[in-house]
Amino acid sequence: MNDTLFSSGPNFCQAFESGLSELLQKGGLGPFILVCANATFDHRLHEGMAARLVEQYQRLHEDFVGALQEGRDIQAVEEDLLVFLKIHAVGMENLRLTEQRRAGPWEVQFNHLRSFRPKRITTRIPEHLHAPFDEAGFHFNKGFMQKEAFWAGELCGRHATLYYNKYPFVDFHGLLVPERDSCLSQYLTEAHHFYVWEATLELARTLDGVGFGYNSLGAFASVNHLHFQMFLKPQGFPVMRPEWRHNGGALPYPAACAAFDDARSAWAYIHHLHERETPYNLLYTAGKLHVFPRRKQGTCAQPAWTSGFTWHELAGGMVTFNREDYERLDEAAIERELGLLAPVT
Repeated sequence: MNDTLFSSGPNFCQAFESGLSELLQKGGLGPFILVCANATFDHRLHEGMAARLVEQYQRLHEDFVGALQEGRDIQAVEEDLLVFLKIHAVGMENLRLTEQRRAGPWEVQFNHLRSFRPKRITTRIPEHLHAPFDEAGFHFNKGFMQKEAFWAGELCGRHATLYYNKYPFVDFHGLLVPERDSCLSQYLTEAHHFYVWEATLELARTLDGVGFGYNSLGAFASVNHLHFQMFLKPQGFPVMRPEWRHNGGALPYPAACAAFDDARSAWAYIHHLHERETPYNLLYTAGKLHVFPRRKQGTCAQPAWTSGFTWHELAGGMVTFNREDYERLDEAAIERELGLLAPVT
C-alpha cells in the first residue's frame, strides 16, 4: 500500500481536515450539512470553520426562501432539506458542540446535530440478515454521494471508496465501501471479513488506533450497501479494557461479547451467527475482533436517550441527543441496557 494518505497519522488527519474545508468551499446543501456535523463534533475544527459555516448557511437559506417564494423546485436531496429545516428551526447559533465524559468505564457523548439525521432502514425490523441490494433505496452509488467521498483507490488489493461519515460520533469517522460498483448488500462474506482483518493490520502500521465497526442488518445498519465504519481511536474503546472476561480478565461484560485474535476462528463464529439468523455488531482493531451477538432491532424496548445500539454502543460508547440525558445517564443504566440486548438462546 503506497498511498500517501495512509502513510502516517498526521498525513491522514491533515488530508481529512483539508477535504472538509474543500467541501465547504465548493458549496451545496449536502456538503454543508456534512461539514457542519463534523465541525460541531470536533471543537478545533469548529473554531476554524464557524464563520464560513454561518456564511454558507445564510446563502443556502436565501436561495431556498427565494425558490419557495417563486414556486421553483429546490434542487437538493429531500432528507438533506429536512435536516436543514431542523437546523433552521434550532438556529445555527444554538447548535451545540459535542461533549464527552465518563460514567464508570463507559463513554457518554452529547451529539446534538446527529439527532437530526434521517433514520433510513433502522426503523424497520428485517426478516433476515441478508436482503438483496435495493437500487431504488439509499446507497453509496447515488450521484450526490460522490461529493462526500474522501478518497478512492486500491486498498489491500481491492478497490475501495472512503466517504466522510455525514453525522460522526468518533474521531476521523469514515465509511469504507469496498468494490462500490459491485452493489454488494450489507451481508458479511468470508472474503470481506478476511479483507477487513488484513486491511486493519496493514493500516495499523502507520495509523495509530485505526479500526472498523460493522453493523449487520437487524443490528442498526442504516444502509444496505456493504460498508465498514472507519475511525482513529488510539485510546481504544471500553470493551477493549483488560479487566473484561473476554479479554482474559475477571469481570463479565454486560453485553454478549466474544473476542478473537485470529481471523479464521472469528469467521467460524460469525458463520454460526449467520446460520442462526442472529444479528451482530463487530469491532475490528489490529489483530483483534470483538463480536457482539444481540437481539434484533425493534424486538425489545430501548431507552429514549438512544436512537439505537450499534457497534459503537456495544463497544461502550453511548450517544445522547440532549443535555438532560447526557448529564443524567449513569453507569448502572448503561450496564442494564447492554444486558437487555443479549440474544435469546
